[in-house]
Amino acid sequence: MSHSQFVDSLWAQWRERVDQRLDKLIPTADTTPANLHQAMRYASIGAGKRYRAALVYASGTALGSPEIALDDAACAVELVHAFSLVHDDLPAMDDDDLRRGKASCHRAFDEATAILAGDALQTLAFEILCASDSATPGPEHQLLMLQTLASAAGSQGLAGGQTIDLGLVAQDASVETLITMHRLKTGALIEAAIQMGALTATREPTVLCQLADYARPLGLAFQVIDDILDGTVDTQTLGKPAGADRDKHKPTFLSVLGESESRRYAQSLGEEAIMALDGAPFETAVLIGLAHFTLKRSH
Repeated sequence: MSHSQFVDSLWAQWRERVDQRLDKLIPTADTTPANLHQAMRYASIGAGKRYRAALVYASGTALGSPEIALDDAACAVELVHAFSLVHDDLPAMDDDDLRRGKASCHRAFDEATAILAGDALQTLAFEILCASDSATPGPEHQLLMLQTLASAAGSQGLAGGQTIDLGLVAQDASVETLITMHRLKTGALIEAAIQMGALTATREPTVLCQLADYARPLGLAFQVIDDILDGTVDTQTLGKPAGADRDKHKPTFLSVLGESESRRYAQSLGEEAIMALDGAPFETAVLIGLAHFTLKRSH
């Protein structure tokens, strides 16, 4: 088995773990109010790459945490991500009708239900972390994980990045502005995923700083590739409307730098992430494999 096949195999196992755990954590579809729980499950179970969950598992297992100790952190990150997608698709935001190859939540249900489902997915993420009995080293670690996820979702993370994004419609933007926006909108949750996995095993500052140095360029590389794919790949492959950023007159790395320069920039960011792991006192193979996936992904 090649290294990439090994990473793919692990990732498939982690996707299954997350879906099985979410199926237990989210109220059943017939639990009152049924339409809300149906929307929550629709938006979060059996969908997506589970890229952020994979980063939780990769950093945690690299530091010696068993997968069972990482399940709740991985689910919490994916729930916040799902919430962000549900709200991002709303008419007041990006007004997209397709997400992950199916109707977006507000199209499958209705706008009000989608708003409430997104709210409930986010609050469930924090409930899970508070109630977790998955063998985290102690309450101090648990509090740090809660703080890390809350910061990634707030005004200095997802919400802040989305605010900048909405303000750039039909505006010119510099590369520096795009970097600022996407470090918040995309990068913050990716960085949080890596830190939360690590926090199940350690609070050692040098380890956490080294992982942060890996995560920062990785999150930005993910977004650069996302911008390229939005403008060069078809809707069926993406599972969401192709060319949506162009059609909405939103500046992207692709529109500002062009495809060739964007790919070079993503490559340099990926190399920076991998180099940050040099000399790490923990196993780095899977983290490096995820960095390679980030650069080579096709959807």
